[in-house]
Amino acid sequence: MTLDLQARAEALGQTLPPLLAEAEMLAATVMLGEHGRRRAGLGDEFWQYRAAHPGDPARLIDWRRSARSDQHFVREREWQAAQSVTLWVDPSRSMAFSGSRDRAPKADRARLLALALAVLLLRGGERVGLAGAAPPRGGRGQILRLAARLAGEGEDPADFGAPATEGMTGHGRAVFLSDFLGPLEAVEAALSRAADRGVRGALCQVLDPAEEEFPFDGRVVFESMAGGLRHETKQAGQLRDRYLSRLAERKDRLSTLARAVGWQFSTHHTGSPVQSALLWLFRALEGGR
Repeated sequence: MTLDLQARAEALGQTLPPLLAEAEMLAATVMLGEHGRRRAGLGDEFWQYRAAHPGDPARLIDWRRSARSDQHFVREREWQAAQSVTLWVDPSRSMAFSGSRDRAPKADRARLLALALAVLLLRGGERVGLAGAAPPRGGRGQILRLAARLAGEGEDPADFGAPATEGMTGHGRAVFLSDFLGPLEAVEAALSRAADRGVRGALCQVLDPAEEEFPFDGRVVFESMAGGLRHETKQAGQLRDRYLSRLAERKDRLSTLARAVGWQFSTHHTGSPVQSALLWLFRALEGGR
């Protein structure tokens, strides 16, 4: 037991710094400036002037600004209450797939995206956590905790993952990162539970280019990462159109499920620049406010 714990600790120590360094470097490439909530409310920072409406208390009127016009203006401050954001990164065996030795597995890209997004949000004053693993908290220490959790996360023996909703804060935000190639009933159930709590967010489907393009021909043996599913064919090329049609239907279904509960959906390929996916995720969360 002691030797096993020591081996795991040493492995984590070797993995954590590169993952965290890469995530922080990725976050730094997304030039977002000051993290603005762009919403009126309680806070210290000036946001904008707006014309006074009937019923606005006199104490809210900015008399100096109003003196320069024929109408009264209210000085609004930027909303600065921290939000709680819960991340779920699919740990299933399906995420270990890579269609090329030159590309990292889907799981590596999903973890990098999750941690880089956490860095951006935490630096902006939000609270971030991992579903079922780490409750949402703020501060630099939380970045280290999340990095340790993600770097040390073991593989789920199942072929496909089911989104976890444990630890979500009511009326908070959430992000699910997965290939979403398993049964969609699990995704629908998780989105329903999130909606019941007033949680809104984003689904980010992470796929390898081979899963998107189906570049197979001739005799091929298809086998799931956990070995539970296996199919052999001598004419793989004839399956391409059917496969691409089924994949398109799945994406459309995921998009429909997301829209139904006020979430957003996007697909990211591990062969594409990661910065665009990170920026989309950040803006998806901002747009859900």
